[in-house]
Amino acid sequence: MSFPISPVIAQAAAAQPAGGGMFTIILMVVMFGAMYLLMIRPQMKRQKEHRELVASLSKGDEVVTNGGIAGRVDEVGETFITVEIATNVKVKVQKGSVQQVLPKGSLKSV
Repeated sequence: MSFPISPVIAQAAAAQPAGGGMFTIILMVVMFGAMYLLMIRPQMKRQKEHRELVASLSKGDEVVTNGGIAGRVDEVGETFITVEIATNVKVKVQKGSVQQVLPKGSLKSV
């Protein structure tokens, strides 16, 4: 019983053209640079903006959370904030769950 893979293994490998290894390295560097510019850098910029947004939260700000809850910040703690979503209805959420800060008076118009 003869397996067809044996002759393939026994054949000599084809010679690579000169400078082929250098081209591969340059191509990999260019691909990494493109991925950095198109994917990694914009994501890092968004993360920085979100950290600044969370750090600047103060009492009275009108916010929307990731869950879609809109309300006014009533209390700011180290990792949690209390959001008043209706009269005498307060919800405690993590600071990181704040998606955006609304302009003053946005909740009155709704």
